[in-house]
Parts: sequence; structure tokens; C-alpha cells
Amino acid sequence: MTSSIIRELLTFTQRPEVISFAGGLPAAEYFPTQRVQEACTKVLAQQSEYALQYGPTEGYLPLREMIVDWMCANNDLCITPDNVLITSGSQQALSMLGALFINPSDRILVEQPTYMGAIQAFTLFQAAYAGVPTDEHGICTDQIPDALRQDPKFMYILPNFQNPAGVTISRQRRLDLVQISRSSGVPIVEDDPYGALRYEGDDLPSIITLDVEPVAQNGHSYNGNVIYLSTFSKTLTPGLRVAWIVAPKAVIDRLVQIKQSMDLHTSTFNQMVVYETARDGFIEDHVQTLRQVYRKRRDAMLGALDRWAPPDVTWTEPEGGLFLWMKLPEGSDDKDVFKAAIAQNVAFVPGSAFFTSDPQPTARLNFSCMPEDRIEEGIQRLCNVIREGQTLPTS
Repeated sequence: MTSSIIRELLTFTQRPEVISFAGGLPAAEYFPTQRVQEACTKVLAQQSEYALQYGPTEGYLPLREMIVDWMCANNDLCITPDNVLITSGSQQALSMLGALFINPSDRILVEQPTYMGAIQAFTLFQAAYAGVPTDEHGICTDQIPDALRQDPKFMYILPNFQNPAGVTISRQRRLDLVQISRSSGVPIVEDDPYGALRYEGDDLPSIITLDVEPVAQNGHSYNGNVIYLSTFSKTLTPGLRVAWIVAPKAVIDRLVQIKQSMDLHTSTFNQMVVYETARDGFIEDHVQTLRQVYRKRRDAMLGALDRWAPPDVTWTEPEGGLFLWMKLPEGSDDKDVFKAAIAQNVAFVPGSAFFTSDPQPTARLNFSCMPEDRIEEGIQRLCNVIREGQTLPTS
């Protein structure tokens, strides 16, 4: 086991003088505090005996039904509550999938780079990795057949505004992934925490939607080859730790057994608060507010990079999500750049932590939790650090 570099970096970011682009933190000033407070009061006043009691492992049924309604309406996906399992954050979902699928030395096909929390979760079960590179259109699907020769247990894919690179998988490549999965029998784990946070461009169908089988089974429940994950952490608040898995019922049944060995069930009270907070169209309206705020902050970071970055530094321009990805000058060491940046009270995540092999000198920058003026100042400091590092004498 290893510690998460992001969790360790949070010790730096708690200092008020540090401008942090490190954690994937939502903007706390836009948490729906009053709505959550009202939901807490309502739940305790009307359903305290249920909310404070043990609950079903599968999750609070009205919340699962709400998720079904969203996914059927927005994704043209035919699922039932039997296809939905509530988890204590998406990180628990990743750990549960590791427990279900991974035996020591099993390989997992991942994008390069990929989410470090997934690497941490899967490595706990002694996984190995088959890495496939990404470009501006997402995972390079033409290179997946070579990786499949390593016999991976599943493909772990972040289709929308990927963490860390900020790129989105094109529609054609999503279709390629579905076809590859069907022909090879290798399932896809589709991790989609950021899909609702799109700031420009057209929405793309989820991979699970493209995988819908033409003949529904088990009372019109999904029975395909994709396991879908999402969360309320980025659209409501991460502190409540409520996320969900959508999968064929046979997979959900196994995951329920695993969850029973972990925590019995996700907090009933938290689930009910999330349900009462999100219902009646509130979450849709709230997401629209977040899109406006985060788009301005993304644009502020892109504009600051245009003004301050050295000419040999490049970066992605995400259409949504919380991150962009910076490629540092060739020959740089991202950990050395990080140390120098911290000395100037600016923080980021060294990109090497997101690779399972052949790390590159890169940096993940979060733009969601800092106001525009702090973003401008932080990027100026960071770019000065990079520029000064290029002028240092070499031994």
C-alpha cells in the first residue's frame, strides 16, 4: 500500500497563503448549504426512525429510482433499481470492483495517464497494468488490440474530461470501445464523475448507452458489458460521500455481497439528505450554476497560461470537468518543479503519479476551487518557476 500524493498535498493546501491547483476540489462557496440544511431538517423531522437506522445494502430506494429516471431520460438507457448500487463515494466503488475482479498479477487496461485513485485501489489487490496512450481525442483505440494480448480483466476508462488530462473520448472511439469489448469479452468500467460539468461542445453518449443490448432482459434491466460509475461529489458536495454503480444485476448482486463485508451500507441519513437536496429539479439548476462558475475559472487559467507560460510548455483545453494537463519542458523533473513551486506558495500535482509506466514530466492543474484573480497569480508564479528552472546550470 502507498499513500495518495493528493491527500499528502492537502497538508500544503490548507495554508491560506498557498494558491492550490492540486486537489480536485469543488468550489466550497457554491455548496448548496441552505438546501442541504433544509433537507437534514426534513429528514430528521419526518423520517428519523428510518434515516438513523441500518438500511439495505443496495441503497435508499427513492434515490436509486431517481438515478434510474435520470439515466433513462438523459442516456436513453433501460435500467431498473436492480441495476443500481449506492456506494460511499466512487473510491469505494473502485475498491469493490478490485475485490470482485482482480487476482494477484491480473492486468487492468488503463489509459496513460489515468486516475491515480484507481491505480491506488487496484494495486491494493496486486494488479498489473496494460497502459494505452491518449491524445486530444482520448484513448487511442487503435492501440488497444496490442494491449489485449496481455489478457486484461477489464478496461478502466474515464470518457469525459478525464482526470488528469482533461480530454474527452470522441464518439467514434466510444463506439470502438464497445465493439472491442463485445468482440474480446473484456468488460469496460466507465468512470464518469465529471460528465454533467460540460462548458462547451455537444454532449456525447455514455459508453454504457452505446452498449445497450437490443433485447432487454430481466424485466427490461441492463445486461450489457459496461459497469458505469458516477457520484454526487462533483455536483452537490463530496462530504456526504454518496456515489453509485450501474451494472447488470448479476454483477450488482456480487458487489452487494462485497459491500456487506466493507460497511454494510452507505449512510442512510446521507442518502436521504442527497435525495431531498437533489429532487424536484434542484440538482439540474445547481449544475447550471456550477457550469457558469467553472467555465469562467477554466477560461481564466487558459488565458493566464497564454500570457505567462514559456514557449515550450503545452496544455490541454478541456471542454468541461475540473482539470487541465500541462506538459513541462523536455528534461524537466515534475517533482523538482513542484518543490520549487511550493517554495513560491503555489501547488499542483506532479503528473508522474498518474502513469503506471514511463512517466512523463507533466502537471495536473485544477481550476475549480480558486477564484479568477488567484488563478492568474498562481499561474504567473508557476510559470516563473518553470522558466527559472530552465535557466539553472546543469551538473
